[in-house]
Amino acid sequence: MKEETIYVKADMHTIVFDRKVTMNDILKIEGANEGLVRKIKQMKVFTFPDPSLLKKKKNQTEVVSILKLIELIHQEFPNAEVISYGEQDFIVEYAGTAERPKWLEMLKLTILCIVIFFGAAFTIMAFNNDISVNNVFIRLYAQVVGGNKPAVTELEIFYSIGIAIGILVFFNHVGNKKITTDPTPIQVEMRKYEKDMNMTMIENAGRKGHDQDVS
Repeated sequence: MKEETIYVKADMHTIVFDRKVTMNDILKIEGANEGLVRKIKQMKVFTFPDPSLLKKKKNQTEVVSILKLIELIHQEFPNAEVISYGEQDFIVEYAGTAERPKWLEMLKLTILCIVIFFGAAFTIMAFNNDISVNNVFIRLYAQVVGGNKPAVTELEIFYSIGIAIGILVFFNHVGNKKITTDPTPIQVEMRKYEKDMNMTMIENAGRKGHDQDVS
């Protein structure tokens, strides 16, 4: 039979909503033979356990090797040449478990906002105290205006406004809207954290032998 070339690509982290995972759920597949591509997309890879049978109701994850998927394809289509352009090892996450109550999510969000607000306020106050901003304002007021500086002046007001504007510009966010189309620093750091976490999960699964790989 004529050898068919199939191109596949896997992302590092894929979320599925069905316990029965197929090739199409976790791979992007392309090839000249549309019939072969369609059959490969429908191939079953594995099935996540029923969440109702698990003690911990949380999202399930599975680390899969692209070689395992190539092995499954070759078992059904021995003459297919599979070329991978994506990740060699990747994570498949099943997010079909029941969602948590909205009031619990809102409570967690409220607590998080309170902690961030007071933490940021304390950090700013500690920074201002370390560099003696108040003494700088006193000297600047005496040099420009003369006399003793009142408790609150235009210096403190515009300094506070400047800090707020600087934070908004730096984080590139005003409410739900972005100032520019560039990724925000938080988005960049979150992507770095997500990538590091995925790599750690993949390496840990490989060392413990819990990943789906060829024997």
